[in-house]
Amino acid sequence: MNCRSHSEKRPHAPLPDLAEKLRSKSRKVTGPRQAILQILRDHAHPMSVKEIHAGLTGGDCNLATVYRCIHMLQGMGMVKRFDFGDNVARFELLAEGDDGHHHHLICTSCAEVIELEDCAMQDLESVIASRNSFQRVTHKLEFFGVCPACQQPAP
Repeated sequence: MNCRSHSEKRPHAPLPDLAEKLRSKSRKVTGPRQAILQILRDHAHPMSVKEIHAGLTGGDCNLATVYRCIHMLQGMGMVKRFDFGDNVARFELLAEGDDGHHHHLICTSCAEVIELEDCAMQDLESVIASRNSFQRVTHKLEFFGVCPACQQPAP
């Protein structure tokens, strides 16, 4: 199985290309939108709206503006929402052509996130769809455990 720590960043388009994508969808490229895109671009792991807001410098915008912007970016398919079971929505910028389908392994002690590149569930998805006459079947799957660093006994 291919894994990647979220400290290893996915390659993302340069900020001007992301801004152009907004323009192509008849969206204004405001200062707050650019700042939010830059924060998402610079962070390898999914971020909550509060984390994004905390990363803004100089009072670029308020929390409500971040929520509206993230909702708009999600609707445009530029970000994907993840739920790690703690009732906090997290968002990750998608690379061009990426549908965002991947899974995560999350440490229940320190919240380290490992991105899992492979998806063994696609075959099962097809079987379930076929047996039940469903179409466009999809899934969401996250794994939880304790990472090696958190397994070490305290000195």
